[in-house]
Amino acid sequence: MSGLLSGLEGFGLSNLENMDLYEKPKEKAAAAGAAAVAQQPQVQEQDFLFDKSFTCPICDKEFKSRTVKVGKAKLIGTDPDLRPKYEQVDLLKYDIIMCPNCGYATLSRFFKFITSPQAKRIKEMISANFKPREYKEVYTYDEALDRYKVALANAVVKMAKPSEKAYICLKSAWLLRGKGESLDKADPEYETKKKAIDDEEREFLKNALDGFLAARQSENFPMCGMDEPTVDYVIAVTAAKFEQFDVSSKLVASIIASTSANPRMKDKARDLKDEIMKQIKMKNAAKK
Repeated sequence: MSGLLSGLEGFGLSNLENMDLYEKPKEKAAAAGAAAVAQQPQVQEQDFLFDKSFTCPICDKEFKSRTVKVGKAKLIGTDPDLRPKYEQVDLLKYDIIMCPNCGYATLSRFFKFITSPQAKRIKEMISANFKPREYKEVYTYDEALDRYKVALANAVVKMAKPSEKAYICLKSAWLLRGKGESLDKADPEYETKKKAIDDEEREFLKNALDGFLAARQSENFPMCGMDEPTVDYVIAVTAAKFEQFDVSSKLVASIIASTSANPRMKDKARDLKDEIMKQIKMKNAAKK
């Protein structure tokens, strides 16, 4: 898991950097009459955010965390692996809730769900060494990624289910993809920076794949809020990225034949099936 948790030393958690993960902007203009066009004020990222209060289940202290206003952001599409893309704000940057007092951190959907033994482990291995950081109103991608790494460290320490660790890895990969898209292509170091980001994204994706495959064998559905066809699709599209076409093809076939998969998911599976066949043909042609 080399590299996934690098940077935790800034939180006083350098001893957790090498833990094993698994046990084996657009402008809007409005017409202002026939003779002139007046530009509307441009929406800023901070316009989507507010401070929400939480009570930490570990230390019982109240704190505030930057949160996206419900219904404020406009979804403009998704990537093939279901990464959501919103207009003018990347919601992924704000999906980690982290207590500034004890260092407990996780995805928002998991925040309240923690057992006494898990809390004890976090107090001993996270809180005892945690050093808080100050954040501005809007998180940078690097700041957001650091928060994901603290959440991943918490998940490993509390011995979370493989699906939880896999989901954090998947969202970390999506966050890195957003960071790559935000780079200035005119920067002389663009190619070097983009490659480093892409490599880190692939590392997180590979760990997400491993975790979801393990979870599929040991956990019940729904998983991280996803039903079985959705999880199988995420696994299939990720496996295809790593040329694990046997795994991907088998899951795609099960989605297409499923009675519980909705028409939209079946269409995505058919598109993925075509893409897999294309990749296999290209790979075979390259061998000749």
